[in-house]
Amino acid sequence: MVVQHNMQAMNANRMLNVTTGQQAKSTEKLSSGYRINRAADDAAGLTISEKMRKQIKGLDRASTNAEDGVSAVQTAEGALTEVHSMLQRMNELATQASNGTNSQDDRSAIQDEVDQLTTEIDRVAETTKFNEIYLLKGDSDGGTKTEKLAAHDAGLNGTLVDNGDTATFTVKGLKQGGQVNIAGKSYTVDGITAPTDNSIAETTAGAAGATAKYTLNLADMKSTLDGTATFTIGGTDYTINVAKDDDAKAIGDKLVTALNGKIDDGVGGQFTVANANGSVTFTASGNGVGNKLTAGTAYKAPENAKTTTDIYNLMKDELATASSIGTDTAATVKNNGDGTFTINKGSVSVADSLSFNLHVGADADMTNKINVNIETMNSSYLGIKGLNVTDKTGTAATYAIDAIADAISKVSEQRSSLGAVQNRLEHTINNLDNVVENTTSAESRIRDTDMAEEMVNYSKNNILAQAGQSMLAQANQSNQGVLSLLQ
Repeated sequence: MVVQHNMQAMNANRMLNVTTGQQAKSTEKLSSGYRINRAADDAAGLTISEKMRKQIKGLDRASTNAEDGVSAVQTAEGALTEVHSMLQRMNELATQASNGTNSQDDRSAIQDEVDQLTTEIDRVAETTKFNEIYLLKGDSDGGTKTEKLAAHDAGLNGTLVDNGDTATFTVKGLKQGGQVNIAGKSYTVDGITAPTDNSIAETTAGAAGATAKYTLNLADMKSTLDGTATFTIGGTDYTINVAKDDDAKAIGDKLVTALNGKIDDGVGGQFTVANANGSVTFTASGNGVGNKLTAGTAYKAPENAKTTTDIYNLMKDELATASSIGTDTAATVKNNGDGTFTINKGSVSVADSLSFNLHVGADADMTNKINVNIETMNSSYLGIKGLNVTDKTGTAATYAIDAIADAISKVSEQRSSLGAVQNRLEHTINNLDNVVENTTSAESRIRDTDMAEEMVNYSKNNILAQAGQSMLAQANQSNQGVLSLLQ
């Protein structure tokens, strides 16, 4: 028997310390709810868990960012809803002002409401903001850009093709002798260049023994449009069909066909008609007094007609007027002389668009940015600044309808863009929340305490601790037998 080294007690004490340590860890895990409370608990698991925690926290914030983005987009889109309503009312007013039954006082009253609505559109653009960020007034840094406004066809019959900074208008339906409406007025079209000398000249006297001969010189005569041309020969009107680009010779040939055998030479016969490169000759059937052809003007232009040059110039002016509404720099129009016009679009100077990015990811990758771009939605950008509907003919109001239609289209385009961004953000939020949920589940498996399992361990260690304490007490008591030897 020894007393210096009680190995039973030492062993019981060591095992009790191990059990107590394990019991302390179980108690910590059960009270904290975490399986890993310090790196020593699971070094690798801690590293993986903290990486997941970073992603979860970042994605939670990204989801909130996207929700804030939805709120900002909804604020801008809601304001544009009212701008749309005001533009629809302006369209109604412009249509009303275009009617010929309005007095000047009526149009002035309409103009007052148009002015108020334009001012309100500008106010909405100036004051709409979210979290102190102005959404509809453009870039806050003060940058500007030149915005080209759409060209308009002034209600003319034709095709307008947009080419970017320019547009091409091609006239349709112009016929020789036809009618064309320009700015509410009707004109008869004369697409034929009259002869240089538009008269029948007597080249040989109709005296006894001489053949009566007359000449009509169609030099420089040309048709620029399809249609008909009327000539007065011998007091009678004759109409021929002409085609675009018919020259003096072609017109002369058609005139010969129409006149041969139809013009009485005054002595029982008919004049023979011939054409030599646009010089039309009338030769009587015989000699002697009585052969005659009434001289005078031959080509008969349509009554009160305007030449195609005049028509094109009128169209040019109206295309420029209609395309210059709301501009700072007016549109200019080039008359190409062939029924086409090149329109250099008018422009306005406006603020650069507002552009900001919504960060919707946990990482610094730029693909986690969703860009939102909002144009300055004031009257200048929309092309309705200074809109005027007060002219007495209603033409300005008619042109204003097109300008307002363009403005409505711009607002629709911006609202559509914002709506698309909102839909995208809602999908983004759903995806972020899904990733957060599943990543949190994975992190929980690494980090959280399995309470049932740990409770088993705790109960086991609690029993072992009690047993260890009992055995340590027994071991310490076992050496008491030494005292009996010392008595």
